[in-house]
Amino acid sequence: MFLEITKKRNYKLIDISLKLHQQGIIDPNTYVLDLDTIKENASMLNKEAERLGMELFFMTKQIGRNPAVANTIVEAGIKKAVAVDPWEAITLSKAGIQIGHVGHLVQIPKNMIRTILKLNPDYITVFSYENAKNISDIANEMGKSQKIFLRIAEENDYIYYGQEGGFTLSRLVEDIKKLEALKAVEISGLTSFPCLLIKENKPSVTPNVASMQKANEFLKEKGYEHLELNMPSATSTETMRLLKEHGATQGEPGHALTGTTPLHTEDFLKERPAMTYVSEVSHVSNKKAYVFGGGFYPRSHMKCALVGSSSTQLKKVPVLQNELGHIDYYGTLDTDCVHVGDTAIFAFRTQVFVTHAKIAVIQGLSSSPKLIGIYDSVGNLLSDEQTIDNE
Repeated sequence: MFLEITKKRNYKLIDISLKLHQQGIIDPNTYVLDLDTIKENASMLNKEAERLGMELFFMTKQIGRNPAVANTIVEAGIKKAVAVDPWEAITLSKAGIQIGHVGHLVQIPKNMIRTILKLNPDYITVFSYENAKNISDIANEMGKSQKIFLRIAEENDYIYYGQEGGFTLSRLVEDIKKLEALKAVEISGLTSFPCLLIKENKPSVTPNVASMQKANEFLKEKGYEHLELNMPSATSTETMRLLKEHGATQGEPGHALTGTTPLHTEDFLKERPAMTYVSEVSHVSNKKAYVFGGGFYPRSHMKCALVGSSSTQLKKVPVLQNELGHIDYYGTLDTDCVHVGDTAIFAFRTQVFVTHAKIAVIQGLSSSPKLIGIYDSVGNLLSDEQTIDNE
């Protein structure tokens, strides 16, 4: 999906990915992250948000909750993270990252609420009065108050399968007095997902935004002022203005940090590609080559890979996507003109935290590349710095 744009805008990342594998420094089933480019991307995102008067929380699930990358994003100016689930919040907090938002898309299990409240998140999203009450009860016991977002989800809104839930306007009207009676939570904003979709390489808002605006108007009539309107999905320097025009006060960049939103497939946007996936040819059978898997993603939309054993021999070969429901023991190349042991380099849309891939973080790619560490898919350090022979 992003192979061609990576070749054009960050070929050094492809080159170092090949060398890391051929030198035995990384195994197949490893994502390689270009830390300097991610920092540049984060800095541009932060500057655009400041220009528009928006707040950003950065998302790390796509890059495996990586602590080295997270701290670099903070250095670039985006100071707080959004955690897609409570486990991500805990991982990032241990790495010294402040939590700006948690509970959306995954609610906080009742017996984890106290743990999450101890992390002092700015906002927790709730899908229901019951969840808000659970948070209020425990926050009250702890002697604190917690700001909450209400997740808005009308019946005809665009909601991904498996992510259902939230307040309809009619439910909010029924529950508002009960919510206001809770002692230790404060309604501070609204959110939904996805608020943007990319179709035919153009961004547009989803019906969820109109639903949020209606809920916001209702709450204004109740005396609420200056509520945050948190509008995640496809947040980038290219889309923030559109979000702002529809009332957003907050965005949550994830894929933009690695230059891998759908808008980045062909256009030369401000953010540059900063991620590859590296594998190795395992065997050839029935005119197809098989590479080691474990890190492929069903919605990757990948079409090709670069395969070879040196930068002068890399050739582009077509990829056959794995069928949904199959374990990705291997990925499949639609060719038999490769050799066992060859490096296979991919660049596609992913969610590393749901894979069992490794992550190699590279610094100094433009001058003296250094591997600063290899991590698992949920942010644990597996090995420290290693020297790269860049000749």
